[in-house]
Amino acid sequence: MQTKLFKRRQQGVSLVGLIFVLAILAVLAVLGMKVVPTVSEYMAVNKAIGKARTEGSTPAEIRSSFDKQADVAYITSIAGKDLEIYNAGNSLEVSFAYDKKIGLFGPASLLIEYQGSTAKQGAKPNKDGGA
Repeated sequence: MQTKLFKRRQQGVSLVGLIFVLAILAVLAVLGMKVVPTVSEYMAVNKAIGKARTEGSTPAEIRSSFDKQADVAYITSIAGKDLEIYNAGNSLEVSFAYDKKIGLFGPASLLIEYQGSTAKQGAKPNKDGGA
């Protein structure tokens, strides 16, 4: 009975399997290093439009405030002129949408579509009274 316990086959990862797993992890790490800065910029844009909305009472003031914050936060993908500002009842709401194209290798690239708004979820924009 003891001989059966010692004769079990060893299990583990072979060298080829280890190299394959490490290659996949390396590709994911490189992809992550290219995507994380764009996500960070998107979060900065969300924060900047929220602050610009509270600081400005007209579309021009909101755009100007956003541009000032964009300079400080190194936001390069979008400018104040790209913001959509609309009337939502008794306040102005700000929304944005932009695409970020990340080159991977050769002709392959990754396209991420970012969008956001200061409006509450489910609120419909009334573009009659906006900018």
